[in-house]
Amino acid sequence: MSFLAQTAEDPSPEPIPGAADGRAHLFNGRTAERYRRSVTDGVSLVAATVARTERPFTGVTPADLAPEVSAIDLERPLGDPDAALKELEGVYLKDAVYFHHPRYLAHLNCPVVIPALLGEAVLSAVNSSLDTWDQSAGGTLIERRLIDWTAERIGLGEAADGIFTSGGTQSNLQAMLLARDEACALAEKEAVAAGETIAKSALLPRLRILTSQVSHFSIQKAAAILGLGYEAVIPVPCDQDRRMRTVSLAHELDRCRREGLIVMAVVATAGTTDFGSIDPLPEIAELSARHGTWLHVDAAYGCGLLASPTRRHLLDGIERADSVTVDYHKSFFQPVSSSAVLVRDRATLSHATYHADYLNPERSARKLIPNQVDKSIQTTRRFDALKLWLTLRIMGADAVGALFDEVVERAAGAWSLLDTDPRYEVVTEPQLSTLVFRYVPPSGGPLNPDLVDRANLHAREALAASGAAVVAGTVVDGRHYLKFTLLNPETSLRDIAYVLDLLAEHAGQYLALHIEPELGGPRHSRAS
Repeated sequence: MSFLAQTAEDPSPEPIPGAADGRAHLFNGRTAERYRRSVTDGVSLVAATVARTERPFTGVTPADLAPEVSAIDLERPLGDPDAALKELEGVYLKDAVYFHHPRYLAHLNCPVVIPALLGEAVLSAVNSSLDTWDQSAGGTLIERRLIDWTAERIGLGEAADGIFTSGGTQSNLQAMLLARDEACALAEKEAVAAGETIAKSALLPRLRILTSQVSHFSIQKAAAILGLGYEAVIPVPCDQDRRMRTVSLAHELDRCRREGLIVMAVVATAGTTDFGSIDPLPEIAELSARHGTWLHVDAAYGCGLLASPTRRHLLDGIERADSVTVDYHKSFFQPVSSSAVLVRDRATLSHATYHADYLNPERSARKLIPNQVDKSIQTTRRFDALKLWLTLRIMGADAVGALFDEVVERAAGAWSLLDTDPRYEVVTEPQLSTLVFRYVPPSGGPLNPDLVDRANLHAREALAASGAAVVAGTVVDGRHYLKFTLLNPETSLRDIAYVLDLLAEHAGQYLALHIEPELGGPRHSRAS
């Protein structure tokens, strides 16, 4: 008797108490209609909320909202999807920060395109895991095709490859891992040629990373995670436009060689977080090649230029990189997360390869089975590539690039407003869509710069508390500045002018209350 016949004669097992209720919530063929209704209700609620949202933020404070969340008893389920959605509206949707609003001007958070949201719905329901072929099949091939497409846009060549990641921090970490192991392998090879041996552990203290003084902090984090320490990252000075000085880079490369240090990577940035500045990529590539050093380009922000119909030339030189970080969830208008790290030579990805018998045994590689985990520092991964795939198939790359062009043009217009406004000083003219500026009182005499710092901090906090707009802040040369990050094509110059007026009003009110107690005399003004 077959096992099938034997099980057919057995009575159905007694259900575990509560299991029937749980099974009713599993997504499968029997519950497909329930899934459709639940998701439709959720989408309808979000759509209605976004449609009536008039401010990017309500100004809610942690002290206000935390008690509401803490009061929810997670041991007592509501059972009803409608009740759960209503509760969610009160503790999340009502007070969420809405990046789609034209007066959200703070961080590198973009509004998202509808084709990508369609992809998000599909990928979460099917729930493919992109680590092995037998878990993803077509998803694996779609991700690989998008990596090839991006590598083609960058110009990395026929041997290029890459992998999707959770974001720029992970992409930079993996790039530094590859650069570290390539540098160590080269040093070990040179030692053998000289009749010597050297342990990798002895090389690590000598490794250095050279990067702009305004590059992303994830480079320092990567150095620490890789066992090099924060001090292994050497900041290279920038010019007045916040671009890496190539003269200083050349000096550091020469100094490291003289001192017996190994520069395992030069990291250039194509779109710094604070200033949107793009380092001089052709000159940096030339210096890196001359010194035989791995060149990584962090284009997490500036990668939107790859699709730009008019500004692709701003990335000239990126094609000479050994590795590149791209964040589609910044300038390709994708939902978080959607990022990738790409390499010029696919063989270097082997530094992240480990074969596990239960997942991706070596025999799979010999059979050319495309297991993406062979290239990734993650194992289980979402099919985030689907969002970009549907975006390109529905909208096309030119439409995405045109949206990014719009925000770059809007930033240029905003810079003109700021540059001619006596209430503000602006640090540098933007290459992309970020502006760093500072409120300064009307001219008429010196004013304590610490007081101006506090006025700018207050203006940002008061604006957020009002919910009328959200802007970011940063520190430049030890002083507090405000920051616009423009990623929404719907943001108009009128929106920007409105926010500038609100900021000036809040800062001016703060100074009016504090200037006489601070200085013990009549009002003074403009900071030097």
